[in-house]
Order: sequence, then C-alpha cells, then structure tokens
Amino acid sequence: MSEVKNVVVIGASGYAGAELVGLLCQHDKVSIQHLVVSENSTSCGKPFSELHGRWQGVCDVPLQSFSQQWFDENIVNAVQKIDTVFFATPHDFSADWAQAFIDSGIKVFDLSGGFRLKNPSDYPTFYGFEHANIDALAQAKYGLAEWQKDDIANTDLISIPGCYPTASLLSIKPITKNYLHAENALIVVNGISGVSGAGRSASLATNFNEVSLKAYNVLQHRHQPEISQEANAQVIFNPHLAPYKRGLLTTVTLQLKSEITAKHVSDAFEQAYGNTPLVRLVNTWPQIGNVAHTPFADVHWQVDEEKNVVVVSCAIDNLLKGASSQALQCFNLSLGLPSEYSLLPTKISY
Repeated sequence: MSEVKNVVVIGASGYAGAELVGLLCQHDKVSIQHLVVSENSTSCGKPFSELHGRWQGVCDVPLQSFSQQWFDENIVNAVQKIDTVFFATPHDFSADWAQAFIDSGIKVFDLSGGFRLKNPSDYPTFYGFEHANIDALAQAKYGLAEWQKDDIANTDLISIPGCYPTASLLSIKPITKNYLHAENALIVVNGISGVSGAGRSASLATNFNEVSLKAYNVLQHRHQPEISQEANAQVIFNPHLAPYKRGLLTTVTLQLKSEITAKHVSDAFEQAYGNTPLVRLVNTWPQIGNVAHTPFADVHWQVDEEKNVVVVSCAIDNLLKGASSQALQCFNLSLGLPSEYSLLPTKISY
C-alpha cells in the first residue's frame, strides 16, 4: 500500500480549495501539513473551519499566509518533508510558483488555468498574463483522469482541467478519439454553470440576486482553446451563467461520418467508460440534481442516423468533478491507487 503523503493546499479559503481540503481530510493516505492563503488575505490566522463551518471539528487547521519567507521556512528548510502541493489559486500565481515546488522535489497538482494551454502565446490572450515558466509548461500534463492515467502517473506537474472542459471532453473524446466525427465539421458545445464557478470573491456580475440566465464570453471564453486542444478538434463554446449555486451541464452537438451508426457511438462510450466508476452512462438526459455534491459525471447521448448527428450531454458538480475531486483522482493515480479511491461512499447491503 502507498505511504502517507504530506500535503499542502495553497488557496484553501476559496470554494474549490475548501472542497479539496474536505476531501483530503477523508483520505487515509494524506497528512495535511499546511493550509495557505494569499499574502494579504484577511483569513490568515483563522482556523479553516471558521471560514467553512461544515468542517468544524473535522479540520481546524489554521490558515497561513503565503510569502517568500513562508516558502523558505516550510518548503526549502522544512522540518517535515512535503510531498505534494495543490494550487487552488489565481492562474498567474501557480504559473509563477509551480517550478519552485518541483525544484524542491514536490509533486504539483494545479487546479488553476496556469498550465492548461500548451501554447505559451495563448496566455496573454485568454488569461491576461505572459507565462513565466516555459520549462514547467512544457513538462505539465493534462489531468483528465479517465483519459490520461499514464501521463498523470509519470509527471511532477499535473494541470487539472477546467470545469466546463471536463464535462465537454467527457462528452466529446469517445467520438473524436475513435474518429467518428465528420472531418472539419463544427462541434458546438453549450454549457451552463451555477455562480460558484466564478469563485468566492464578491462581484456584482456573479451576485446571486443579480444573475439571470444569460450567455457570456461567447467565442472568446478561455475554456474554448482548452477544449479544442484536448479534443484535437475545433469547437465552438457557448457558456451560460444561471442563478443557482453549484453544478454544471454541457450539451454537445457533433456531425458524424455518414457511415457511423448509433451502435458505433454506443460502443465508443461503453469502451471509454464501461469500467470507470465516476463516469455514469445514464439512460435519460442528465440533470444537475443527480450529481451536485458528488464526484460523478453523468453522460447520455442520442444519435440521429438520418441527419448523421449525435447530441451528448454531461452533468457534473463544477467544484468537485470539475475541480477538487478530479484533482484527488489525479493524486490517487500518481500513487498507483484507483482514481476513485476515498471518493465513493461505502455500498449498503440489504
């Protein structure tokens, strides 16, 4: 069995970071050594459970402030060796700091977008900063857990996919990987997310009382190049924001080759996910209520053979399968454990 790993979470006060801390507390191969927030955070010094009351009595670890001094004392000159760091931080922070942790012999799991795009020139356009660590970017591996097990197990820097790309790619990849789609035909992804996807920081644009169902950042969203890159096909991505807390649903429309049948598509999905406990192939169109607060992805599709079209829908919890529980899947794979380890409830026998 794998030995216990000493873990740091940077960005522990945000929504995804908090979910991750809760999952790590339940993992018997994890010892949380430090929970860290930004240098100027008003949360510094407070117990984690004071910010996130559901974890009272479970995780009362005090939040520490990140700085160069903190890094030197707790990483470079640490009394207790740190094995793993999770970044749940702004994108440019992880881009700047990941290499320093790798150089200290620490495996990095980055929940931000700091290493998702392979092309450095895309970062100013889609993330608003010049990437400072090209070497780290070159070695980073994408962490879509059901599709990149070997890459995840054999690198020191894993880039956890975005929430929209996770649901989109789980829908698209069985088609594109098997070359069932019509070459050069448009792939259209419509996605809808709750307001927690925008993060914990206050903003009028994502205030629950202000939000109505609307499309946003159409044809320019930062997840569009990520989805296209990992699907190995160009997609049109139409994101939508809705007035509910958590959960995300994508619906993808793909043109199939003329000779492809419904059975070809079904076989592709069964081959991809027939033995993956956290991706459920369901018999009806997925709904967010069935996946919220869980690590599952529910997938359903329908083929119109006359029109050579397949429509695929996927529902996930944006903070879990779209962020923290997928990060834990990648952590498990890096230890040689099943990706679902510690994430599934114990089955009840009657």
